[in-house]
Amino acid sequence: MDVKNCKNCKRLFNYLGGEQICPACKEELENKFTKVRDYVWDHKNATMEEISEENEVSVKQIKQWIREERLVFSDDSTIGIECENCGATIKSGRFCDKCKAEMAKNLGSAIKKPQVQEEPVKKKKDGDRMRFLDN
Repeated sequence: MDVKNCKNCKRLFNYLGGEQICPACKEELENKFTKVRDYVWDHKNATMEEISEENEVSVKQIKQWIREERLVFSDDSTIGIECENCGATIKSGRFCDKCKAEMAKNLGSAIKKPQVQEEPVKKKKDGDRMRFLDN
């Protein structure tokens, strides 16, 4: 059992893994997420700053939800974050489609595929004849 201090409220809690926040703060954060998600649904043209102010959530937290692909914006939305690799504007996730494809290609070429070795052909001396053993 691991006991840690919550990053938000500094209370002690049993840490089981993941983000280092207590269950009470985690529940509060989930409630804020639901509020932000509903706000974005109702106000499709809102900016990131408007969403932050209206829902009392930091822009940093909103960007984290976008990177985690919990919040996704339409292509015509003004909201976007930067690809972590090339800096292109994306609507969700960490990387743009071009960088994802490039990474997949690089990973695929880095892994050597097992080569099938052909068994050597055994030479047949007597062919397929029937044989008898003498007692």
